[in-house]
Amino acid sequence: MNDRRDFLKLIGTAAGSAVAASAIAGVTAVQAPSRFASRRPPLAQRKFTSPAVEREIARVQAKIGDPKLRWLFGNCYPNTLDTTVNLGGLDGKPDTFIVTGDIDAMWLRDSSAQVWPYLPLAAHDEALRRLYRGLIHRHARCIAIDPYANAFMADPRARTTLPWAQHDETDMKSGVAERKWEIDSLCWTIRLAHGYWEATGDRAPFDDDWRAAMRLVLETFRTQQRKHGPGPYHFQRAAASPTDTLALGGYGWPGKPVGLIFSMFRPSDDACKYPLFVPGNWFAAVSLRQLARMARALFADESFARNCEALADEIHAALEKYAPMRDDDGITPWVYEVDGYGNQLFMDDANVPSLLGLPYLGCCKRDDPRYLRTRALAWSHRNPYFFSGKVAEGIGGPHEGLRMIWPMSIMIRALTSDNAGEISECLRWLKTTDADTGFMHEAFDQDDPSHYTRAWFAWANSLFGELVIDVAARHPALLRRA
Repeated sequence: MNDRRDFLKLIGTAAGSAVAASAIAGVTAVQAPSRFASRRPPLAQRKFTSPAVEREIARVQAKIGDPKLRWLFGNCYPNTLDTTVNLGGLDGKPDTFIVTGDIDAMWLRDSSAQVWPYLPLAAHDEALRRLYRGLIHRHARCIAIDPYANAFMADPRARTTLPWAQHDETDMKSGVAERKWEIDSLCWTIRLAHGYWEATGDRAPFDDDWRAAMRLVLETFRTQQRKHGPGPYHFQRAAASPTDTLALGGYGWPGKPVGLIFSMFRPSDDACKYPLFVPGNWFAAVSLRQLARMARALFADESFARNCEALADEIHAALEKYAPMRDDDGITPWVYEVDGYGNQLFMDDANVPSLLGLPYLGCCKRDDPRYLRTRALAWSHRNPYFFSGKVAEGIGGPHEGLRMIWPMSIMIRALTSDNAGEISECLRWLKTTDADTGFMHEAFDQDDPSHYTRAWFAWANSLFGELVIDVAARHPALLRRA
């Protein structure tokens, strides 16, 4: 076993067994009295409970007419809290460590996204606020350990236990589980911190350690513009898949310094073909502006705020120059990756940030003409990772290979749409491709949803819950007749 894919084939690929899925997700397998019996762990076995979340489940389920959709929401929305949260203390502060599900490590991206849907409830639930404070503290601690790492161990002194990362050739540090440099890892931590601050007004987690971590974020982004050489980050892995390692001594394929941030890996943890990753740079521009607002409001730090905004402006200008597709007639769409020399790659991947997900992250409006053109191409066979089969259509990516649709892409399509028919179609696909497990998965075969990967993938479950709540607010009639 020498990479993540081999490991997940052992623990995360299933053939549709609801009992197997329940066992992996931490649920005690019992004989269900009905097809739609709850798949949540018994109350005493849940990792975290929130009265506000339980009320929200009841509120939204009361609006859902279809019994299966109601069941899926009840299982998926609280799955992160039920099965992945570990509360404690670290360095005298509240600490929250959140695993991805079937991998016993914390990804900065996943942990931020997994708890994002509960933010609207935090202002009226002290337990949730304690969870968020602990996670923001933990993120700051992780960034201080290594701003280039994507995943971390629960024990900051531990060496990685991930089998595929044991022999990586990189500057591996204690506390790091995997060290793949991805722009979005740092962006997600800012998004969560900013979202929590906006939702609650709570200043408690934003201490000197958090402030120092944010300075390190800005410094890392500047370094990875690579204006003065490649910088310190390098990474190589002896792996069967070329997307698990970097070329040219571990520094990645060449790119021209044009103001964009170099990202060696995508949010899928796959290596970039061209190092100037467009959705990640859009996300960075948004995150830097959020960080600037927090710096002014929380610390009256005008100098740092201006530096964040200056980098955001530089990234935005470079995106406008280098990221539109050159060979399109009419409104030019965004491309996925560029190298600054004129080479471009058009595709999209299900993992967020993606081209499809730009409005979801606040990078543009849903009705932006260039986004709409990009969206149409991404959700078509112009995108080599768009798949259309007997049971659904959607976007996948190199990570799980051809024909494998990621439910996350279907969710993002619905969350970025104002078209009731399109949203209804997405709900139908999601409702009929869970292989009767009661949970969302990483990916499923376009013709056979019983062939899927990762029975316990908490981010997908949280995102599904977020989607249903969004539909309840924007298109409640769709749920009543679903």
